[in-house]
Amino acid sequence: MSTQLDAASIARTSLHDPTHFDIQHSQTLHRLELLRHWDISTGAKVLELGCGQGDCTTVLASAVGEQGRVVAVDPAGLDYGAPYTLGQAQNHISQGPLGRRITWVQSSPLDYLSSLSSTSPVSDSKTCDATVLAHCLWYFSSPSLILSTFRAIKQHSRRLLLAEWSLVATHPSAQPHVLATLTQAALECRKPAGSSVSNVRTVLSPKRLTELALAAGWQLESETRVQGGEGLLDGQWEVSACLSSSFEGEVQEQVSDERERAMVLALRDACEASLEVVQEGRKGVRAMDVWVAGFV
Repeated sequence: MSTQLDAASIARTSLHDPTHFDIQHSQTLHRLELLRHWDISTGAKVLELGCGQGDCTTVLASAVGEQGRVVAVDPAGLDYGAPYTLGQAQNHISQGPLGRRITWVQSSPLDYLSSLSSTSPVSDSKTCDATVLAHCLWYFSSPSLILSTFRAIKQHSRRLLLAEWSLVATHPSAQPHVLATLTQAALECRKPAGSSVSNVRTVLSPKRLTELALAAGWQLESETRVQGGEGLLDGQWEVSACLSSSFEGEVQEQVSDERERAMVLALRDACEASLEVVQEGRKGVRAMDVWVAGFV
């Protein structure tokens, strides 16, 4: 079966608007591309942290097959998310053909990892074959929390598999996405700790994420960058958030130092100016490249 047919079949297991099936299909195609670099075998037990509505969960469940298992963990409330909440999306997947392979857990990653029984240092006793964090690392509240999480994963998993936006725009039309995320991060890091509800809370480059993984005792096995497909709308969503009037109002409200405020607004202006060279403006914005890595 072709990748396209696989993607369509998997995408239909997720809750989506049938009139905009192409959006869900593109998200699934992207995660199948990530999977190609992770080499997850049939029958594997996979822990996914930061699963959200399950865009990656369904792909992982398809990869492990009927004998495999995916434990999907997310700290957000079941009423969080749009246009569908986590509760709605996860329940829909559970009712479908992949549901029996997935266990959903509403918990912070560290709390869940702490709840697992302690294991010996012998690799054969590890609870999971692999732990996946896909497009969720920027949701963490701080680099130190990511480091603690990586250390806790080391006690229970044989492999650590990561995917996050790379801050690299191979395609010029993806540059506004890079600037939009940096702009949002510049605002979020000036808010009180724990108060952010943004998609972009802690921006870390692949280099810095690798440093954290190494500090937690992992060894880099493989890494690469992949370009986001044309159908991925994440870049457009982040640019729209950055250029919204509410964002500028938030800057005025949250950033008291005039130089810091000027810097955040300058980043926002740079994002807006970068649209001038993008055909179709905001509608032509592409998603930036994605860093995909595996650690052992």
